[in-house]
Amino acid sequence: MSGVLVVAEHRQGEVRPITYELITAALKLKEDGAGPVAVLVVGGDDSVAGAVGPSGVDAVVTIDSPTAEFEPHLTERAVAAAIEARQPAVVLTGHTVDGFGFAPAVAAANDFGFASNIVAVEANDELTAKRGVYGDRLLAELSFERTPAVLMVRPGASQPADPGGEAPVESLDADLGQSPSEHLAYRSLREGDDEVDITQSEFLLSIGRGIGDEENVERFQELAEKLGATLTASRPLVDAGWLPPARQVGQSGRTVKPKVYLALGISGAIQHLAGIRDAETVIAVNTDPAAPIFDVADYGASLDVHDLAEALEARL
Repeated sequence: MSGVLVVAEHRQGEVRPITYELITAALKLKEDGAGPVAVLVVGGDDSVAGAVGPSGVDAVVTIDSPTAEFEPHLTERAVAAAIEARQPAVVLTGHTVDGFGFAPAVAAANDFGFASNIVAVEANDELTAKRGVYGDRLLAELSFERTPAVLMVRPGASQPADPGGEAPVESLDADLGQSPSEHLAYRSLREGDDEVDITQSEFLLSIGRGIGDEENVERFQELAEKLGATLTASRPLVDAGWLPPARQVGQSGRTVKPKVYLALGISGAIQHLAGIRDAETVIAVNTDPAAPIFDVADYGASLDVHDLAEALEARL
């Protein structure tokens, strides 16, 4: 077995950003000697297949599906068929709602290697993958005895590749059968949150326990809007239910890479710092001058976040 198979995600005719991040990870594995890269597209129209074959990708493999939208049972069968046909050493999927619908089932049914929530993967002397353990306080390095290894990669772990269609498109015949479920419609699970993707924002205003009470969240939401930033949070605020999980930054949330990351009232636990390692500029404000966040910050100030908010509100 050799090579890397990327399972593309698409929704309503649009390629999802995680697909291009998976392609970047696959191309890095190719540089390490893992073999050719193929991108699998299950269902979708020609525009999807034409957008997921940028330079470096060796083939785009398409499998027709009886349903236009994602269906986990059909995707599971399609991925298994593609693995049988191409015999890859590594299969990359997103650590996403769609990914959880088929990737663990593919690995379990076929006795493949498997790991979820992967933040880095390498293929030098052997395939290794890294993921958080002990509540994301440490990173574990995993190796795999069974091949292929099906790896679910966390969104934001890699820079996205540029869309493109240079790779040849190959059609693979596979009888997927019928879907046991029927897709009806798409609806946001959180009214007004719009399933925000914080990994795509260039400016994040992130809040932590230093803001005090839940009633203060609204103030910083309004401040973020005035600054043109996306509001995010550290894990304690999400665990408390103050903000939805889609806005959590850190190893147990989302790994982000904005141009500016403004951290207000965040001390800087190790799992949070790992989630912002690719931020271009980190600005930290915390009353504790010894807070770990200052060890990674490009600019910092030891003051109360509400004093800063008041000053910014006056200027804005």
